[in-house]
Amino acid sequence: MTILSLVTARIAVDLAPSAGGAVSRFRVDGIDLLRRMASIDIDSGRGNNAAAYPLVPFSNRIANGRLDFEGETFSLKPNWPGVAHPMHGDGWSHSWDILRADAQAAEIAYLHEPAGAEGGWPFRYRARQSYRLQPDRLTVTLEIDNLEDRVVPAGLGLHPFFLREQDSELACSTEAVWQTDAEVLPVKRVPVPAEWNFSKPRRVNEVVLDNCFDGWTGKATILWPSRRLRLDLEASEPFRHVVIYVPPGQPYFCVEPVSHASGQVGALPLAPGATRRGEIVFRISDL
Repeated sequence: MTILSLVTARIAVDLAPSAGGAVSRFRVDGIDLLRRMASIDIDSGRGNNAAAYPLVPFSNRIANGRLDFEGETFSLKPNWPGVAHPMHGDGWSHSWDILRADAQAAEIAYLHEPAGAEGGWPFRYRARQSYRLQPDRLTVTLEIDNLEDRVVPAGLGLHPFFLREQDSELACSTEAVWQTDAEVLPVKRVPVPAEWNFSKPRRVNEVVLDNCFDGWTGKATILWPSRRLRLDLEASEPFRHVVIYVPPGQPYFCVEPVSHASGQVGALPLAPGATRRGEIVFRISDL
């Protein structure tokens, strides 16, 4: 097990390449702002209990494992504990290779080979994550390369778990939201209702959510007033969707930049040999 530690005077980030290419810890002034990954979870080789993990080549659920693309239908097997539908792609459950690393930057990669993986993602691709730490920010660059000689569906996303306190607040502007059924599958796209509107800062404890929002500006602000800390999240194209996950009774909430609406990676084609790339910045400041 190798942990890559990136450190500046104020921010410390630990990466666990062997556990789904995940961020295992994110601290500011010595205090965790994201869920801390336990050693037993790092040893498991899976990143689903991490501080943050990559979503490649798709985010959220593909209903019943039915992937429709370019007139073809592909069947995918469930891959997530306790969930009947394939979820969150491959990256979180595989080891990533270290390409380079120093005290403030690292790059890791995962090569997906579909051969012999019946019911898995049927297309060959390479995913890369680059991390760069500066005095007031962490920049994460996500990339996916289509290694097939045909057009394929290819998405990207990042799934951070922010620590949730009584006064934690979130602000982000979106245009629409997907209502879901009992299995968290999207059923209807509607304008954002008042009770889910975060255009102005509001406490996350006021809602229970696990929904994908469309028409996102790519910007979000998270506030911890009691800690006098602010985190500004800014995502480039192609991240114009965001999943907000506020589960009941948990000490965290999630603001997930993603490249496509839940279940709709089939609407995101990538040409042979092409790369899809996006950047997510976590910028820290004092209130």
